[in-house]
Amino acid sequence: MITPTTQQLQASPTPREKLAKTIGYYAGFLCIGLAAAVVGPTLPGLAENTHSQLSQISILFTARSLGFLLGALTVGRIYDRLSGHPALVTGLLGIGLCLALTPTISLLWLLFAVMLLLGLTESMLDVGTNTMLPWLHHDNVAPYMNGLHFFFGLGAFLSPIVVAQAVLLSGDITWAYWLLAAIMLPVAAWILPQRSPQPVKVTAVSANGRQNYLLIFLITLLFFLYVGAETSYGGWIYTYAINANLATITLAAYLTSTFWGSLTVGRLVSIPLANRWRPRHLLAVGIVGSLLSMSVLLLGASSAAPLWLGTCGLGFSMAPIFPTTLALAERNMPVTGKTTGWFFAGASLGGMFWPWLVGQLFDVTGPYQAMLTIGLGVVGVAIVFVIMLLALKRSPTGVS
Repeated sequence: MITPTTQQLQASPTPREKLAKTIGYYAGFLCIGLAAAVVGPTLPGLAENTHSQLSQISILFTARSLGFLLGALTVGRIYDRLSGHPALVTGLLGIGLCLALTPTISLLWLLFAVMLLLGLTESMLDVGTNTMLPWLHHDNVAPYMNGLHFFFGLGAFLSPIVVAQAVLLSGDITWAYWLLAAIMLPVAAWILPQRSPQPVKVTAVSANGRQNYLLIFLITLLFFLYVGAETSYGGWIYTYAINANLATITLAAYLTSTFWGSLTVGRLVSIPLANRWRPRHLLAVGIVGSLLSMSVLLLGASSAAPLWLGTCGLGFSMAPIFPTTLALAERNMPVTGKTTGWFFAGASLGGMFWPWLVGQLFDVTGPYQAMLTIGLGVVGVAIVFVIMLLALKRSPTGVS
């Protein structure tokens, strides 16, 4: 298990400082959730603004994930070497600017550029908070990590509701984007004056003192598959429900919120569970639940009831997978900005490839095959998880 050095413990912040920083990170992740879930329900509106087809507008997922990938591969080094909070604030302000511009753009290539920048600024916030939270809470990070990602789910749950209400009141999506953009400002003002946590100097994680590169690769691959499935489902369930004649426009927006809301509730429930269960046990429960939920949804594809039931179950079951995998990594290897960057590079590749693939399948093969593709991604997560457990059992540190 990784432990901080005596020097690091002596420099630990006070409980009040820890609380203030944790609140700032949670608020930042709420903002990421708000921004992440706004694109899916507004895809038809953005397609109308840019005079594009669904197969064309799906490139926005690619642009966003490409920007996130570029950021994930570079910004981690910033947090290892420089003060982290100014980078977080830069990310927040960048997200706000991109959201404010999005509904005003009528050219697809220009919207592509804005989404590229949005992904880049999101990575600054995402990588930074996931890196500095372990530096702040050390080995007790598991419940705090689940709490952090709970606020992502909360933001993603609220975002489609904001969209639905804005469309009902104003007739278009512009005010929804502008309201979400304004929320970034007070969060940036909270984080900026606080002192950034310092990197934790760690002991070697294995008998030969080397980093566990196999674990890095497997976690990166798991995130590629998991984030691809989560992003695809959250981004396309709105369009799937409408095209499959299973929901009206308003109900489809609420279905999207149901997915993110279930994810939020699942992460809230996983906070106390992370204090009692080992990471591998919590991960196993989440992955099995995700497989069962996708089975319900696919087997009952012709009816609305399995769609709603499968959506609830999938969101709830997926909830602990991402944060608990990060906690598992923290217990078996040093977590640095560079390492976290690789994890999020895999996540961004998944978020770039899978939603794009689903978008192509919508036009070519229909909505059911697109949803089946998401199910195959969940199966891939289960396979990689089993391989990861076997690899950790053979390592000198065992499995935490």
